[in-house]
Amino acid sequence: MATVIICRRLPRGVSRAATFSTVSRSGAKRTIPRRKSEEDGNPQVTDTKAEVRLRLQNPVEYRIFYNPSAYTATKTISYQNAAGSNADGDERPSASKFSSIVTKQVQNTYSITWHPSLSTKNTTLHLEFSKPFSTQASPKQPVKPKPKRDEMPDVEVEAYNSEVEAYNSKVDNRAFQKERPEYSCLCYDNSTPVEPLPLEERDLILHSISTLKSELVPGTIVEYFCKLSCLPVEQHAPLKSHIQFTMLCHYSVKKIQMFSTLELIAILKALVRLTVDFNHVMMSAYEREFCYRAWTMSLEQLLLVADFWRYLQCNVPHYLRVVLSFMSMHWGSLTLPQLVQLMYIIGEHRKAPPGLMQKLETLVLVNLDSFTLEEVGTVCLGAFKARHCFSEQVMQGIGDKISPRLEDMGNFALVGVLKMFRYSHVDHVNFMKRLAVVVPPRIHSIGIQGVMHISLFCAALRYLSKRIMNAVASSVPSRVTYCRYKDVAKFLWSFGTLNYEPPNTEIFYNSLIEQVRRQLHQSRKFPEHFLTCLLALAFTERYPYDLINYALSNEFIQLTNEAKFDLRKDLFTLDGSVEIECPDYKGNRLMPQLRQEATKILLSFAERKIYIKPEVQEALAVLEDILGGPEYVKNHMILPHTRTNDLEVHLDQDRMPVPFNFKSSPADKQVVKDEQKHIGKSHSDDLMNRLLNWKSSDRSSKIDDKTEVQTHGQKRARDERAPSPGDDFAFPDGVPLTDSFVKVLTKSATSPEHPPSPPRPQPASMKLAIQIVSRNHYCYKTTQLLGMHSMKRRQLQRLGYVVVELQYWEWFRLLQETWAKKVNYLRHKVFDSIPQK
Repeated sequence: MATVIICRRLPRGVSRAATFSTVSRSGAKRTIPRRKSEEDGNPQVTDTKAEVRLRLQNPVEYRIFYNPSAYTATKTISYQNAAGSNADGDERPSASKFSSIVTKQVQNTYSITWHPSLSTKNTTLHLEFSKPFSTQASPKQPVKPKPKRDEMPDVEVEAYNSEVEAYNSKVDNRAFQKERPEYSCLCYDNSTPVEPLPLEERDLILHSISTLKSELVPGTIVEYFCKLSCLPVEQHAPLKSHIQFTMLCHYSVKKIQMFSTLELIAILKALVRLTVDFNHVMMSAYEREFCYRAWTMSLEQLLLVADFWRYLQCNVPHYLRVVLSFMSMHWGSLTLPQLVQLMYIIGEHRKAPPGLMQKLETLVLVNLDSFTLEEVGTVCLGAFKARHCFSEQVMQGIGDKISPRLEDMGNFALVGVLKMFRYSHVDHVNFMKRLAVVVPPRIHSIGIQGVMHISLFCAALRYLSKRIMNAVASSVPSRVTYCRYKDVAKFLWSFGTLNYEPPNTEIFYNSLIEQVRRQLHQSRKFPEHFLTCLLALAFTERYPYDLINYALSNEFIQLTNEAKFDLRKDLFTLDGSVEIECPDYKGNRLMPQLRQEATKILLSFAERKIYIKPEVQEALAVLEDILGGPEYVKNHMILPHTRTNDLEVHLDQDRMPVPFNFKSSPADKQVVKDEQKHIGKSHSDDLMNRLLNWKSSDRSSKIDDKTEVQTHGQKRARDERAPSPGDDFAFPDGVPLTDSFVKVLTKSATSPEHPPSPPRPQPASMKLAIQIVSRNHYCYKTTQLLGMHSMKRRQLQRLGYVVVELQYWEWFRLLQETWAKKVNYLRHKVFDSIPQK
């Protein structure tokens, strides 16, 4: 028979009831008998800690029943097997989480719910929810695999897509917090079982608030917040709009300095349960108070409060600034769970002091072997969001750790790692190979944003995996409606950059182009994404005229002027490509003034960064030597809108060089001047020696490589010189030797008395565009050009140029070789590219 406590009615003037207990006046403890079924299976546990007092406030008669099975009826977590797992440790909530016993009314009676391991002690009911902590991560529970999308009926595909695309920022990015029990004191856990508060109890609390008003003491305020937070979810909105709840919030702010730190944390936790709006008036007051107390709080408390704010999606920059300053001084004391939780908080805050990030990176490297796969993803994502680039050593270590177990990694954690690899631009061969194996089969179970980051990772690292890109292309058309404007732009950019056409090319591109049209209104907010789409399509020689006409209109150009990025170069690239590849286009074009501004920007950058590269200058000098001088070759951007330079050379029908460069670029003047001095002297001496057949006994047996080369320009001048009938003497090769000719030959080429006269322009039958490429112009470890460079070659060929490529694996190696080898290489490259007639 259950023990019954009878509570007498109190006078109405008494607003707070006395505390009742299950102990008699004589001090003898009353034993609450267990039901037989419970006694047999659940031994009594007497070691208890958490104390809960029952305060009866309604002057009615209550009966308090002991019901050991009530707690196990919660929906979230079941403790039915707790007694059977005592050997391994009971899975019970910790008392440090401010758990409280709530009551349940059934026909005007209340039952105290407790676990079978509870016992009474002294004069109050005690609850022991001990949960053992370990330094090792808890084993990951097997996840039931989702059904394969290809095996579903068509009617279920849309429902499946909706399930996959569902994203919960309060669950997905916090999965790592389930990896270790230590996270329970560092973050908010919405899976903690809470017995719903009856509506009658809520009404009693609200009535008490309106009665007591300013007489509410801090302890009562904390108690009321904790109890009200146990209301069913559907009652949260009515409660927050209730005037009494507003009064409770007001008095909590008014007496905020009277609370202890633990009480403040308890109130904030209650607000998290109630999902109070982050713009609530009390939030700023609580942030200020926690800022004042931050230096007296422990690491666990600081991280817990920060997690509460984040769960509410409340922006608290002042508190986080104080926390990060505290962490900068105590970073050496961080445990592994605290480090991961801090990285998560930093990532959600989107910034952190660079000095602190360097210290945390050191801890990441030290603890790398102890991280779980989900924790690795969290650490990478936190650093990525804070714009901190991990070193190559850290990224190589991360690649080594996760590559063998990549199939066990969650989708969210995998995407976090991909973002950091993309940001740090570190290539890990084994990781990329494993990625090509693991990702394609599970691509349909990854949200469309995650799929976008996978393709963007491949494009950023120039990694062309046909298996991955084909899987992405097959997944996008059926889910294109879930794509944000940014996602569409990144998909197009990835495939355009890698210059890859998937098997379903037309379906893939048509679906994305139509999505661009459907979301065209978003181009006003994100003009950079709209231009990214059109440029990526231009890489693949796709030009939707209606979208281009809008992009080059004055209305859209005005939007780009207000954007946070300078989009003039992108507009210039698009306009220049349309001019060459779309002769039938009759729509809007870029204004001449804007074209000039963009050209000036690109030329200035090229003169500072491109023209002066050692490999470019060396090729320029060798070509000038071969062809006869700087007037035969020009270092410039033939197509400025493609943003890379070329060495232009003109040849006539006989494959002889034609002079055309009578104005050297500023970047070439000094180099050309030095080369002219040296080349002019050596060529004059060599020519005089051959003419006069002069031999010197002390002449060095070793001739400089440059003097062994006879340029095509000199050969042409010699062949075109006809002998004069009045000459007294001529060499066998037909060159007459006269006093005036000898005088001219012995004069310096740069003499001020005889300045060199530029050759007359001659019509060229063919134009060469010599390109000095680097490994960044190709897909990773392949010879396939990237989209921008493929488009440039295509446009050069349309303009009549013959493209000559100096492959980096050939030319860069020759930079350390002799001059003669460079001359021989470039001679064959230039003249062998033109078929002989």
